[in-house]
Amino acid sequence: MLDRFETHFRRDAALSHPKDRLRVVHQTDDPLLQDLLHRLGGDSFNGGLYRVMATSELQWAGEFVARAFPSFSRRVRSFGYDWLGRIFSLDSARKEDGLSAVVMLEPGTGEALEIPCNLLTFHDDELIHHAEEALAAGFYAQWLDEGGAMPRYDQCVGYKRPLYLGGNDGVENVELSDLDVHWSLSGQLIEKTLRMT
Repeated sequence: MLDRFETHFRRDAALSHPKDRLRVVHQTDDPLLQDLLHRLGGDSFNGGLYRVMATSELQWAGEFVARAFPSFSRRVRSFGYDWLGRIFSLDSARKEDGLSAVVMLEPGTGEALEIPCNLLTFHDDELIHHAEEALAAGFYAQWLDEGGAMPRYDQCVGYKRPLYLGGNDGVENVELSDLDVHWSLSGQLIEKTLRMT
């Protein structure tokens, strides 16, 4: 499983989650998801571009989803996130090749984007062949080229002013942030915005 992903995505030892708090087996009825979290949970890849969640991040992600995307909270199981703090989850309401399909929950836009992949095809095809669409790889390269730091495992590069509140989609509008703080604040802002509409 995930042979192609592990060929194209290199682990970042310095950016990954501390190993003494890892490899707690997360209980799920999905053996593929359990295997992913057990084998790669807490690992950062390709200079902080993509991370697989450790058990501690599953709780934070769940709290963000429940607040910002309540209609998804009972049907998704999160497994990863990118440098922008966008959460990748399995959506039990949609199927791809008989398996739960992937949805990307975006703190910066307040949108949930359906990705036509399951857990395997997301890692072995989408992240490799469509890194720009899935991970905003070009924007990340621009961030790094302009002096931005690679986010540690517990950090992301979040929007100072979210796009749904009129922020612009450029390097000048993003900053390094603690991941849990970013998800917490973004969840509150999205929730308040939804109440106003």
